[in-house]
Amino acid sequence: MGAEARNEVRIQDPRQTGFVLMNERVSSGSADIARVEPFEQRHEPGPDELRSLFQKEVQAVRRKEARPGLWIAVAIYLLFSATDLLLIPDVAVYTITARFVVGVTALLTLEAQLRRGAATGWLDVTCAAAIIFGYIGWLCPAMGGADRESVAYYMVFGTIFMMSANLFFTFSFRVSIVTSTIILCILYVVNYFVPASLTYKMVFGTFYVSCFTFTSYVNWKLNEERYNVFLNALEAKIQHNEATERGRALLRLSRTDPLTGLENRRAIDEKLRDYWSDWQKLGNGFAAILIDVDFFKKFNDCYGHQEGDRCLIQVANALSEMIKQYDGSIGRYGGEEFIVLARIDKKDQVADLAEAVCRTVESLAIAHELRRDGISIVTASVGAAFTRKQTAAKLEKIIHEADRALYLAKASGRNCARLFDPTDPQSSDESENLAALLKIAIGQNLVSLVYQPIQDVASGKFEAVEALMRLKMLDGTLVPPSLFIPVAERTGAILELGRWAIRTVCAELLARDHVRVVSVNVSPIQLKTPGFATSVATILGETGVTGNRLAFEITEGLEMEMHSDILRCISDLKLLGIRIWLDDFGTGFAGLSWLRLIDFDTVKIDRSFLHDCGTPKGMAMLQDIIALVRNRGHKILVEGVETEEQMALMRQFGIDKVQGFHVGRPAPAASFQGKRAIQKRPFTVLKSA
Repeated sequence: MGAEARNEVRIQDPRQTGFVLMNERVSSGSADIARVEPFEQRHEPGPDELRSLFQKEVQAVRRKEARPGLWIAVAIYLLFSATDLLLIPDVAVYTITARFVVGVTALLTLEAQLRRGAATGWLDVTCAAAIIFGYIGWLCPAMGGADRESVAYYMVFGTIFMMSANLFFTFSFRVSIVTSTIILCILYVVNYFVPASLTYKMVFGTFYVSCFTFTSYVNWKLNEERYNVFLNALEAKIQHNEATERGRALLRLSRTDPLTGLENRRAIDEKLRDYWSDWQKLGNGFAAILIDVDFFKKFNDCYGHQEGDRCLIQVANALSEMIKQYDGSIGRYGGEEFIVLARIDKKDQVADLAEAVCRTVESLAIAHELRRDGISIVTASVGAAFTRKQTAAKLEKIIHEADRALYLAKASGRNCARLFDPTDPQSSDESENLAALLKIAIGQNLVSLVYQPIQDVASGKFEAVEALMRLKMLDGTLVPPSLFIPVAERTGAILELGRWAIRTVCAELLARDHVRVVSVNVSPIQLKTPGFATSVATILGETGVTGNRLAFEITEGLEMEMHSDILRCISDLKLLGIRIWLDDFGTGFAGLSWLRLIDFDTVKIDRSFLHDCGTPKGMAMLQDIIALVRNRGHKILVEGVETEEQMALMRQFGIDKVQGFHVGRPAPAASFQGKRAIQKRPFTVLKSA
């Protein structure tokens, strides 16, 4: 339940910053640093390029529609043989023959061109020629008809060929104009020689021009409309591609650790579930190996967080290369903790892989002078577990076994690998002893609380404190929260410890008004337990503390499923007046989905973002996260403020609250009792009427 110093992962939302994570790395000093690349600038094509793209697309459409278009046109052309029989029966045999000759010739030519893969332009020429020669082929024999009046009026049907050139086929505007112009000229020549009155020639001459003008205009508008549709479709396609790329970037961000380029805990948990499913259904065994960099906090204290990051990157790179030969997966599982998954289930192979991991880290020979165990380089402790017939039917079991093996490796002097062995008492006693210790911790006064101040940036006053749980063994040795909290959650002891912590906070500080607000870390196990909100209400009633004096810090992790029970519990707690804070935002556990579903009073931004402000990218990332949270309307608390420069930066960014060693270190309750400043209440002088 305590917030410990650690190197955490960083999440960057490309919707806010326009950055995507790349798994490439660039050399920087002695380490490879993961690189975050910006999205490529959107290319805006010019008018000429757009027209060129349009022509390519239209050519593809014309090529696709040429065959069905010509076949339909020829079929209609041949069906008009019936009108030949009715209007010019004496020459119908010639016109019908001409129709078949021209139609069949056009179709055969087109099919031959398609078979040879002729250019689209030649297909257009063939279709246009079919229109022109179809008109001429019909016109020549039709002119020989005996009934001159019928022939004269039948000539008007020539406008159909003009219309087909402009409206039926999807020619380019130039081809349509040329084709319809040829038809118009033929019409005028025929109109001139037709034995008819001047009125007839004037009326139908005007009609031909009108038809040409109208169909050409409609053809031009259709081409413009096709171009506009193309532009809209192109814009929609570009937007879709950009949205798809951003979606992929978000997916990569949600599954990749930006510092090391490895898979993050979310991705590894998904892969772990897949491995487990294969084991349950198909019997494909696998190994889970936990790797913890020894004394990494001391390394950070000695060399600084930037060197700490470089150390983690070097370890990640070396392990990633080594694990390839085992066809395994590696991910970052925590601050300085990694996990390896490999599809092997033989004890000797798992032991060899675990030992290879340990030796790979040691072979890097990264200097670590602050150690007190006689080793002056960075090493790792490794705990491994693998699927067996006796493996329990719960996914968490194999991780629990690897964690117990890792604990044994640390207890054995570190820089070693241990394989979980259910028959070895040492593999299970430590965890079981810790579980037994937690059962008596409250009764034996082995558990206690310390409080770390939280300062209001604007006023400079201490607005709240955070309660951090501490546990000691019977001999007085302190147990790190990272060890006993998982055991408490796994065994259910967290429920009693959580109630004790809330009751102690109320009794030690809130009931006597020593501090204004106390925040308490709440486990997902507590939120999922029926009656948790009721038990909190009971504690408030017994201690006489109002709910608005308490804040519950929630961290979304593997156990924190987003289902109705948790949301309902949070809603009940807010009805009691309790403030709900989102802890460790940006570390890969607290996600954007929680900001969307829950109205948090305060969002705590993880310390790693502040510590990375020494680089332009780190500064930009912190600003982006602050802007994201601020746009959601939440108050912002930044952890890890350790220097006056960092404090000045928080004032510059307009942060609401800060927490860190610069503000105050964790201290017992006695340090805060009786120190709350008396608040002066404003008053108003009422004037008599």
